[in-house]
Amino acid sequence: MKRLIRVGSRESKLAVTQTQSIINIIKTHHPELEFEIVTMKTSGDMILDRNLDEVGGKGLFVKELDIGLRSGQIDFAVHSLKDMPMLTPEDLPVVSLSVRENPYDALVLPRKAGEVDLTKPFGCSSARRKLQLERLYPGIAVKGIRGNVQLRLQKVDSGDYAATILACAGLNRMGLQHRISKVFTEKDMIPAAGQGILAIQARAGEDHTYLRCVNDPASQIAFSAERAFVRRLDGGCSSPIAAYAKISGGQVILHGLHYDEETGRHAVGVMEMPVAEAEKLGITLAEQLLAKLSSAKGAVI
Repeated sequence: MKRLIRVGSRESKLAVTQTQSIINIIKTHHPELEFEIVTMKTSGDMILDRNLDEVGGKGLFVKELDIGLRSGQIDFAVHSLKDMPMLTPEDLPVVSLSVRENPYDALVLPRKAGEVDLTKPFGCSSARRKLQLERLYPGIAVKGIRGNVQLRLQKVDSGDYAATILACAGLNRMGLQHRISKVFTEKDMIPAAGQGILAIQARAGEDHTYLRCVNDPASQIAFSAERAFVRRLDGGCSSPIAAYAKISGGQVILHGLHYDEETGRHAVGVMEMPVAEAEKLGITLAEQLLAKLSSAKGAVI
């Protein structure tokens, strides 16, 4: 009889699709295992009338799955790394990171719209995206929009919004590439730390060897830099902090953005170091942006 592994997932179509993609990888390497997806509605999925920063941040997307892990209801959970808190509990470590999908954000217009209607608001609830969106389109109105991918697309298609911003990774995984009107690279809109990467979280002290086949060293290195950057700036879910690292020729190149809520100023920067110093890179760039903001007088650096 095959060993049954119960896998925790948020119940949205995107989350289940992502979880199934992880299971498919493991099955290829471990045909002796059998899997069952256990879906859960998280607090973050249920609270749609307020921004996350008002009700508890990223922890709302993992709370119920954490409970499921601790109780033994599930054996591991699959998360979008960008939706996880930067600090995870010692008893529930992240044991593998997937190969990174497209890390960028995408502009999504209403169906049949040929261009952005700047007389309507942009649908966006992310402080990080909103800050950079207002820099790209000065003078625009931004209105909050929450819900899963399909719900946000429905709201945009209703005609109430000029457009919305969604992660390319989620749209690609759901076969919705055709809804992408424009891809914002890190030169336009720096992604969230971990964007495009799937994380596997499990219980400490157990045998996770069967999950090693999912792990991608490049994702580990890149996220090490991104996480160090965000941690140094004490960034939570709602903080307008962005970090995106990529590896090129033995170097890690990190793009970062930090917003000072007290002064209303923000700074962006880019820095590179050898891959062996990825964590140091994140801390160093964060400190450079803090220094810029402490001495600056303008709104943008």
